[in-house]
Amino acid sequence: MRFRMKTTKLLTTTLILFVGVFFAACSTNSDEGTGTLKVGLTDAPANYEEVNIEIRQVLVNRDEDAEEPENDTEGDDDESEEDNGWHVIMDDSMTVNLLDYQNGAVLDLGEAELEAGMYNQIRLLLGDNNTVVIDGETYALTTPSAQQSGYKLNVNAEVEEGQVYDLVIDFDASQSIVVTGNGNYILKPVLRTVSVEEQASISGTVLPLEANPFVYAIAGNDTVGTQPDDNGDFRLIGLEEGIYDVWFNPTNDAYVDSLVEDIELDEGEQFEFEETVQLEEEGLIN
Repeated sequence: MRFRMKTTKLLTTTLILFVGVFFAACSTNSDEGTGTLKVGLTDAPANYEEVNIEIRQVLVNRDEDAEEPENDTEGDDDESEEDNGWHVIMDDSMTVNLLDYQNGAVLDLGEAELEAGMYNQIRLLLGDNNTVVIDGETYALTTPSAQQSGYKLNVNAEVEEGQVYDLVIDFDASQSIVVTGNGNYILKPVLRTVSVEEQASISGTVLPLEANPFVYAIAGNDTVGTQPDDNGDFRLIGLEEGIYDVWFNPTNDAYVDSLVEDIELDEGEQFEFEETVQLEEEGLIN
């Protein structure tokens, strides 16, 4: 009888501990919850008629030193990526003309519901069907073999429970195309990421349209550019807080450039020029 009582007490204690651990685990998981990571794409200006890029996959990982994802093909099972900590944001291959997404326009690449927490790496995997159009002629954009596994970007994307974290990849077409000595074109993407919530912007109108200007926001060694639309309206997005000079650089040699200095931006501030910026013709400036 004494032996049975000890056994009963032991079983009861074990059961209590098990139930406690079980509910503690459930509580931990529920506290963590899930949020949504949304990824978009935008472009800086470039002197090309088209820059067509095939995007195959977008993936994210908590670990900034995570091993490269396997270079699978569209429609393959994504279980291997998930096992390595990779989460698929987009895996439906698409070809986009980067120049369609300038001046604040953003292409929605995809989104995924993820466990809440910090995600530190994003990878953009491109296909081989990349071209550039110059003077009506289409040229292939060759991707170096060493970059076939994708392009790594370190981020600090904190996905919070029940919230949407909006991230934009800024693909600088003008700096991403290299012309070789024999006239071939190589694609070496220059990329950066921007948190939509934290980004600031500068917008306004620059005329005349005949000046055909580019507009650049410059802070130290960092430059973000765009080209106004058919109405002369422009919007520079993805700016961190800081002090910027805005340079209006006409491509029409009949006009001279203009510089507006010391525009101070706070985090998330949307600055807009109150008056239209008028570029002067060469020879008319006093």
